[in-house]
Amino acid sequence: MNLRTYRADALMLITALIWGTTFVAQSLGMQHIGPFLYTGLRFMLGALVVLPLVLLVGRNNPQPARAFSRPMLLGGLLLGLVLTLGINLQQIGLMFTTVTNSGFITGLYVILVPLFGLFIGMRSGIGTWGGALLALVGMLLLSINENFRIVAGDWLQLAGAACWAVHVLLVGALASRYDPIRVAFLQFVVCALISLTLALALEPIDYDAIVMAGPAILYGGLLAVGIGFTLQVVAQKDALASHAAIILSLEAVFAALAGWLVLDERLSMRGFVGCCLMLTGMLIAQLWPIYHERRRQRLAVQQEPAGHH
Repeated sequence: MNLRTYRADALMLITALIWGTTFVAQSLGMQHIGPFLYTGLRFMLGALVVLPLVLLVGRNNPQPARAFSRPMLLGGLLLGLVLTLGINLQQIGLMFTTVTNSGFITGLYVILVPLFGLFIGMRSGIGTWGGALLALVGMLLLSINENFRIVAGDWLQLAGAACWAVHVLLVGALASRYDPIRVAFLQFVVCALISLTLALALEPIDYDAIVMAGPAILYGGLLAVGIGFTLQVVAQKDALASHAAIILSLEAVFAALAGWLVLDERLSMRGFVGCCLMLTGMLIAQLWPIYHERRRQRLAVQQEPAGHH
C-alpha cells in the first residue's frame, strides 16, 4: 500500500465522520426551523462552497465534456430531484425517529445499490443477498418497537435509503461522462431551489429562528455538503474499493456515537445487536464481490500457460 492509498483512507474516514455527525446537526436544526427550510439553506450554502471549484475547473479544462451541455443539465436535474427526495425524506424522518436509527437505516443504501442494479443488468452474487438478509434482520431488531410496529420515521428513512441507492447508480452513470464537480453543483442547486420553494409554501419563515438554527445550517452546509462531498471525490480517485466500502460504512457508527454524546440517545441491547447485524450485512454485501473478483483473478493467473508471462 502506498502513501496515496493511506491519504485516501484518511480523507474517507473524515468524510464518514462528517456525514455521520451531520445527523445530529439535522436534528438540532429542526428545533428552530422546518425540514424544507433547513435542507434548502444547507444545500444553497453547499452550492456556494462548490462554486469556486466549478469556476476553477472551467478555466483549467476547456474540453467540451466539461462544459454545461444539455445532457449534463438534464442529468444534473434528475440527480437533483432524487437528492431532494432522499434528503427531505431523511430530514422529515428525523422528526419521528432517533439519529442512531436514521444513520443505520440510511446506510442500507449500500445493499440496495446492487439489488436495484439488477434492473439495469448488474449482476449480484451470494454475498450481496447474504448481506441484505443480515441487514434486514438487523433493521427489524433495531426498529420494531414493543408494540411490534416500525415507527413512521424509520419507514421514511428506508424510503430515503432507496432514493440514495438510485442516486448512487445515477452518479455512477453521470460521473464517468461529465465533470463530477459540475454535476454535484447542479444537483445541490436543484435541491436548494425545490426545498426553499416548498419551505416558502408550507413552513413559517422567521429570521430569528434561522439565526438560532445557524450553527446547524453551517455544519450541514459547509461541512457535510461542501467539504464532505469534495473530500469524497478527491479520496475515491486513489481509494481501494474494499477500503472505501468499510470506511464509508462507518458513517452509521459515527451517527450513533454522535447521537449518544450530543443528544444522549440510548440503545437497547436488542437495538445494539440490530446495529451490529446491519453493519456486518453492509460490509459483507460490499466486500464479498471484491474478494470473489480477486480470487477469480488469482486462479486465472495460476492457470495461464508458462510461456505467456
